[in-house]
Amino acid sequence: MADAADAITMDRFESTSLLVETKPDFTPVTDADRSTEQTLRTLLAEHRPHDAILGEEFGSSASSQSREWILDPIDGTKNYLRGVPVWATLIALNIDGIPSVGVVSAPALERRWWAATGSGAWRSVGTQKPVPLRVSQIDSVQAASFSFSDSVGWAEDTLERVLRSTARQRAYGDFWSHMLVAEGAIDLAAEPELGKWDMAALIPIVREAGGQATAFDGGDALLVGSLMSTNGLLHAEVMELLH
Repeated sequence: MADAADAITMDRFESTSLLVETKPDFTPVTDADRSTEQTLRTLLAEHRPHDAILGEEFGSSASSQSREWILDPIDGTKNYLRGVPVWATLIALNIDGIPSVGVVSAPALERRWWAATGSGAWRSVGTQKPVPLRVSQIDSVQAASFSFSDSVGWAEDTLERVLRSTARQRAYGDFWSHMLVAEGAIDLAAEPELGKWDMAALIPIVREAGGQATAFDGGDALLVGSLMSTNGLLHAEVMELLH
């Protein structure tokens, strides 16, 4: 599925004929978003016809009550349409409501991350051999590197409090922040407002790398709509900062 998505998204990336529209929520969507999701849905219909599907562009098609695929054809569409290479296709499988498989494919960065419950988390770069992922061992927020996307959606003073409390701050944004947590390159990432398709593929990768991924209040990120990823050692301290 990721290979099929990469073929479409890379073919349309930086194309002068890319079609861009504005959705009712005022976010952009391109013909590449829609074509990619439709291709993934076609593959699932062929190989997993009884599974449910939830996608950002075409909504929900209910079937199985226990298995649901969650698709974000291009996470980082604003980057994609401006020629910034930080975007990815997110593919997740929830089993009984739990994110159990996640794939994040970022072909313009030549990177792919994936995990399945009990099988560890992995990353490949180009044609190199895949390597296992492990979160960092930083155990103090004051020594931590923090990444986010932007200032939209944060409660008053909350983002500023985390920025002031951490050692290093960068807005790598979207999926990449959380994959960097899984790699151990940074120590915590947080975003206050996300859809299920923005998060479902990220959660098993962070968890299988040894980290924690929850909502800001420690609850189920997919139900609450916020996501905080940490190396686990920092999770309780970060939750205090966020509240």
